[in-house]
Amino acid sequence: MNVAITGASGFIGRAVAENLRSSGHIVRAVSLHSGLRPGALAGVNAVVHLAGEPVAQRWTGAARERIMRSRVEGTRALVAAMREQPPQVLISASAVGYYGSRGDEVLIEAAPPADDFLGRVAAAWEEEAQAAEPFGVRVTRLRIGMVLGPNGGALARMLPPFRLGLGGRLGSGHQWMSWIHIEDLVALIVFLLKESTVRGVFNATSPFPVTNRDFTRGLAEAVHRPAIFPVPAFALRLMFGEMSEVLLASQRALPDAAQRAGFIFQHPDIFAALAQIVQGA
Repeated sequence: MNVAITGASGFIGRAVAENLRSSGHIVRAVSLHSGLRPGALAGVNAVVHLAGEPVAQRWTGAARERIMRSRVEGTRALVAAMREQPPQVLISASAVGYYGSRGDEVLIEAAPPADDFLGRVAAAWEEEAQAAEPFGVRVTRLRIGMVLGPNGGALARMLPPFRLGLGGRLGSGHQWMSWIHIEDLVALIVFLLKESTVRGVFNATSPFPVTNRDFTRGLAEAVHRPAIFPVPAFALRLMFGEMSEVLLASQRALPDAAQRAGFIFQHPDIFAALAQIVQGA
């Protein structure tokens, strides 16, 4: 299979590219920064679209515009490039931020989007990806949770303070965290590339979301340190502004569509997953 990947230099993109290459597939990194050159997708069977401005930054007006434009306009340009030579499948990233903060509500793929910044970004992002379907492209959209793995992702920032015994819950710690091991996310992407009858929206999250309090306990146990320094909500708001709501949001998303399609998670338990990741980091 000849696979084009946007965002191939990122944490997820690198892992996907390495997996595909090791399985004998041809991988082509595609950049959206300077526009797609003619024929950029020639001969491509599949596209994995992961590119987008990082959300983990203070949300100034300019940052909010970059976050929205990188996803909406970037995806629109990518889909436009498919018109002449459509690939068989497009796997487009989205995020569980689509749902907003929903307390203890169990969220499967049919749940509606939130009317907040990230909800509007994710909904517009997915709509642009869906525009490839009239070209005969099988489109799947991944609402990705917090991705955990060694040497990057969310744990790159979390591990240093936890290893020093300076970790702790965020806010009340009662908020639900939808997470996924990087190996399961890569395996799900490969699964969706190969399953020719599967399309639509998929929560790319473990079947067992956890509260921030339990996640904190799991990470502390993995590094064999106490976690006794909670970060109050007001301090997060002072440090990160509006973006702090991402850290305090409660999203209890379940991978209903992936499991119904037959996908099996290898790392569903947060305590075992964190222990395995920390050991290899």
